[in-house]
Amino acid sequence: MLAVALTGCTAQPAKEHGQLSVKGTQLVDANGKHVMLRGMSYGWSSFWPRFYNAGSVKWLKDDWNCNVVRAAMGVEVGSEGKTYKENPAFAKKCVTDVVDAAIAEGIYVIIDWHSHNINLAEAKTFFAEMSKKYGDKPNVIYEIFNEPDEETWPEVKAYSEEIIKVIRQNDPDNIILVGCPHWDQDINLPAADPIKGTNLMYTVHFYAATHKQELRDRTDAAIKKGLPIFVSECAGMEATGDGPLNPEEWQKWIDWMESRGLSWVTWSVSDKDETCSVLKPTAASTGNWKDADLKESGLKTRAYLRKLNK
Repeated sequence: MLAVALTGCTAQPAKEHGQLSVKGTQLVDANGKHVMLRGMSYGWSSFWPRFYNAGSVKWLKDDWNCNVVRAAMGVEVGSEGKTYKENPAFAKKCVTDVVDAAIAEGIYVIIDWHSHNINLAEAKTFFAEMSKKYGDKPNVIYEIFNEPDEETWPEVKAYSEEIIKVIRQNDPDNIILVGCPHWDQDINLPAADPIKGTNLMYTVHFYAATHKQELRDRTDAAIKKGLPIFVSECAGMEATGDGPLNPEEWQKWIDWMESRGLSWVTWSVSDKDETCSVLKPTAASTGNWKDADLKESGLKTRAYLRKLNK
């Protein structure tokens, strides 16, 4: 494996490796060396805002060895008064609290427009503001459409091109992540008709008890066609986020991502009564979590991150 392991312990990987870019299908650092990001996604900011703070970011970096975190801003789904559409100031503060903390800790951070629908006007306003605020920070990655569901690729592509244009007016070089139809499963569609531009990557999401070899094969075919892939959301249970873990299939996914040098982020830092929420309600908002505060998915993800982000 030629990837540079971005340690999330005492080092500051974003300061050490600097500006990321895409070279062929690979994510590379400022020196042109292949790098892998591995970390955690926060749950919807509109449901679990209590975790969106500097303390939890520091804990995920220092204890879990995350070199990237993902701020999943709830656009239209969430608790009353906490979505971006209802209360943009609240939603943006959740995101910026995490982004500012990640920058201070020297790790990378994904600003995730967490919606399943096209909201072009709102997204243009949001990403114009975020790219103006953070366009000079190499830490920042933009995820412009989390999991399109029933939209076609031409619809997703047209939307993405508009948002990319807005971001690039303020930020010419940070990585932009582009989603694909059917919850980031149909990666074959952008592989056949990619967007023109630089430093673009395309997202694949998997839940190991549901998505198996067929999706890995489809993604391999997309990579072979030259499409850069970033696994911006994944976990070990069913696609519902619930049900039992499938440790064997999850390990196959980990081995597959590692063998191909793909960056990955696990869902999610939240305490809902479901398998994919890695925390129990006993977990403090600001980190310092004990093993007793972690669900099985949290214990396993933490172990993966501590082993692989050495």
